[in-house]
Amino acid sequence: MTGRPEGRLYGVGLGPGDPELITRKAARLIGSADVVAFHAGVGKTSNARTIAADLVPATAIEEELRYPVTTGTTAHPGGYAGAMAEFYEECASRLAAHLSAGRTVVVLAEGDPLFYGSFMYLHDRLSPRFETEVVPGVPAFAAATAVLASPLVRQTDVLTVLPGTLPVPELARRLADTDGAIIMKLGRRFPGVVDALRQAGRLEHALYVERASMPAERWMPVVDVDPASVPYFSLIVVPGDSRAAHPHGRRRSGSSARAVAVDAEPRTRLLVVGLGPGPDRWLTPEAAEALRTVDHVVGYAPYVDRVPQREGLTQHASGNTVEVDRARLALDLASAGERVAVVSGGDAGVFGMASAVFEAAAARAEEGLPDVPVEVLPGVSAVQAVAARAGAPIGADFAVVSLSDRLKPWPVIERRLRAIAEADLVLAVYNPASRSRTTQVADLQKLFLEHRSPDTVVVVGRDVGRAEESLTVTTLAELEADTIDMKCLLIVGASSTAVTAAGRVWTPRFVEER
Repeated sequence: MTGRPEGRLYGVGLGPGDPELITRKAARLIGSADVVAFHAGVGKTSNARTIAADLVPATAIEEELRYPVTTGTTAHPGGYAGAMAEFYEECASRLAAHLSAGRTVVVLAEGDPLFYGSFMYLHDRLSPRFETEVVPGVPAFAAATAVLASPLVRQTDVLTVLPGTLPVPELARRLADTDGAIIMKLGRRFPGVVDALRQAGRLEHALYVERASMPAERWMPVVDVDPASVPYFSLIVVPGDSRAAHPHGRRRSGSSARAVAVDAEPRTRLLVVGLGPGPDRWLTPEAAEALRTVDHVVGYAPYVDRVPQREGLTQHASGNTVEVDRARLALDLASAGERVAVVSGGDAGVFGMASAVFEAAAARAEEGLPDVPVEVLPGVSAVQAVAARAGAPIGADFAVVSLSDRLKPWPVIERRLRAIAEADLVLAVYNPASRSRTTQVADLQKLFLEHRSPDTVVVVGRDVGRAEESLTVTTLAELEADTIDMKCLLIVGASSTAVTAAGRVWTPRFVEER
């Protein structure tokens, strides 16, 4: 005996508010639904139900899914996240009962169901169990740009959609990193969003749109908006065209771009700045002050991202293997009179950008281009950070080697490692492994075991200074080479390196003659 077939779930986008923007398919499905479900805010009527009011059949069972909390506090032991997770589980259970009974369930969603919509949380829970279809809707930002009648992005422009709930520095960085932008989820976060727009140099051309496509719609420049009047149904449009209006042109570019006018005589110096291993507290006051004075920051993208965005700052981010290209760009900018900083993680002079800058400067000299004064500002190096976490393993003579063979052949590295092992020096190892280099740590381990005791102390620091930080003290024999990656820095002790009862690693300052 078989029961009634299970029902089908639809997530139906209603568009931004104007009922005439509901698609024909959405209207058809709503009109034939057995169950119509819709979300509602605390103490509020459902906007989705209001938009679809003329389409909901009188015979439909209506399921109001009322949020337990929106922007207020909650006594739920799991906090806001816990309260919402429990709410979505309860909603899914209610709708599952209808679907199991063979009913067609339509969940109404403002805008598009999978664009910052609540339906997606029901989809996560129900689609593995029941046949599900999503019907797209016109998103709110499309209605907003139609209200403004202003192009959002053209040709190869990049569009970024951002929640206003991001931290201000992160929001500013992303605004500076894109052509066109949409900022949603404003409300009480509006003052911070305005601050981020100002820092990114995008405030002047940013436009505010409220209740797009609804009878009460209005729009104005962001600078004219009263922060106390900003409702949930509002967003900010930053047209891609506005980027060209900035005095520095595009706000962020790859390091290969060199469309810079070069003066016959340089008018400013080029700074090369070490940012430290990661935490802001390890950025030196000198470096922080320097970064506040420059107009351009050039570097590897993850390091550029660590520099706070502000108005007037242009970022030039690039990949991990074009050091000389970005050094030449920085030199060209400085030669043209721009205030420029090239940034590196850790100390710029330790496997960082300082050497690449001098290499590019030497090439410029050979081309007959004018000299650019270069000043290197030191930073806390990764080996210093790991050593400090461990104790004092580099308290005596030590050597530093990168295992990367991109700029030097492995036989050269191997000869240097052997010399260090034979000299009984403490060894700090940068770039120990990568996706393409998976055996070099094991090779180092084997080589050192030919000259050092298996009990030689080894320190493995991973993501030191960051939230994911870990520090492992092991021995040369017990080192698990296959667990080491680019996030690690190794310190291989000398024969005299010791570990205290509390697990602190140190190397004596005195060395006996052998």
